[in-house]
Amino acid sequence: MFPSETDAGGQNASGASGTVLIPTRFFWPYGGRRVFLSGSFTRWSEHLPMSPMEGCPTVFQAICSLTPGIHQYKFFVDGEWRHDERQPSVTGNYGVVNTVVLTRESDPTPIPNPETPTSGVSMDVDNETFQRVVTVSGGNLQVEPLRVSDADIDISRHRISVFLSTHTAYDLLPDSGKVIALDVNLPVKQAFHILYEQGMPVAPLWDFSRGQFVGVLSALDFILILRELGNHGSNLTEEELETHTISAWKEGKQQLHRQVDGHGRLIQRDLLHMGPYDTLADIALKILQNEVATVPIIHSSAKDGSFPQLLYLASLSGILKCVCRHFRHSSSSLPILQQPICSFPIGTWVPNIGETNVRPLAMLRSNASLSSALSLLVEARVSSIPIVDDNDSLVDIYSRSDITYLAKDKVYAQVHLDEMSIHQALQLGQDASSPFGFFNGQRCHMCLRTDPLQKVMERLANPGVRRIIVIEAGSKRVEGIISLSDMFRFLLG
Repeated sequence: MFPSETDAGGQNASGASGTVLIPTRFFWPYGGRRVFLSGSFTRWSEHLPMSPMEGCPTVFQAICSLTPGIHQYKFFVDGEWRHDERQPSVTGNYGVVNTVVLTRESDPTPIPNPETPTSGVSMDVDNETFQRVVTVSGGNLQVEPLRVSDADIDISRHRISVFLSTHTAYDLLPDSGKVIALDVNLPVKQAFHILYEQGMPVAPLWDFSRGQFVGVLSALDFILILRELGNHGSNLTEEELETHTISAWKEGKQQLHRQVDGHGRLIQRDLLHMGPYDTLADIALKILQNEVATVPIIHSSAKDGSFPQLLYLASLSGILKCVCRHFRHSSSSLPILQQPICSFPIGTWVPNIGETNVRPLAMLRSNASLSSALSLLVEARVSSIPIVDDNDSLVDIYSRSDITYLAKDKVYAQVHLDEMSIHQALQLGQDASSPFGFFNGQRCHMCLRTDPLQKVMERLANPGVRRIIVIEAGSKRVEGIISLSDMFRFLLG
């Protein structure tokens, strides 16, 4: 937001050549109905309205183009003057006020404020991460993007690699909790309901006859099952699902993707799992290399591996949570944390005009069929798809785990995948108690391209979040997608 004639402090934006203005973002993260910003840059006579942030209505923001120097400011919240106790403050003529120190013209790079906390409210962001040096030359505003050095990236990657290589799966185990395993002889229909009712997108499979864990059942299995049954008839009856046990489905799936050795014998795939003493780095690489969402952590005290104990389901989000927790109070040791996410080669972005070698984003309209959404989830090998309007603005998101909403009132027994729209499918989950894809009441997890890497990492570390949609401020136009896999491929180099 750049004023055409005067900035927020009354400075002429078309003044002398070389004048430096710094767009600075102010946040009020504590809610309210109407929030205004005022300060020394408005001569305390003007109240600038602040707007709720996309996806978080309790956080208000405003952007002002300020001159270098020290500025004081306060917030006017629902008719009452307030200051942010988490930010640097001084006592002045207007009581306790917050302060912000901006760079001088001789040093255009924003100076980090050592008193500003780097963690805290999930939507609270340090001002310097949003600042850009804007040089006014001939009346034109030129934005100089922040640059991230290769040395900073290498240093940060090395320190994260050291952490992941010196910590084991035991660091992922919660103090208390439960892990549900399913018998392979359960009917698919019953397993479908169990995962829905327990709010779980994935569960390990136990074979009593063999006395061991033999696989994992996930939301993707249900998608493939419904598509397979749908190919053999338009009606998916409850009886059809009743006749398909989990083991029968897994055997059929293995036949479809069968691999044989040099003697023509079918290659049996062992369960992909890790042990409690395996490092976080090895677990993350195992997940990435096998393109799976979770890996069971299994421990056996017997040398032959009998009597296995299922300890945990490890995921990239759990590992990333450990990373964020470890570096939260020493973020200065990772130079890249406060750099904007657009500074790094992370994620998939909407191609620029003329770019032909960039993979397009997988997006759908809300009136598209559920069948097309399921096909795209499988073929694009993604965990969720942004649902957009005609302007490519984000409306909703359809995830693999949303397929379990069809368990509500046994919808799967009557549904026609080609006739149900994505909008209708998502409506099934509006009143559902299943927490799939939700964190703090949100379905769509978003960020701006200017958000710092640390914020995006912390959001991806939340349970149930697999992908962050990068949107344009205001229009909510989809600009890119950053997944957990994208983040780890970048962090691990």
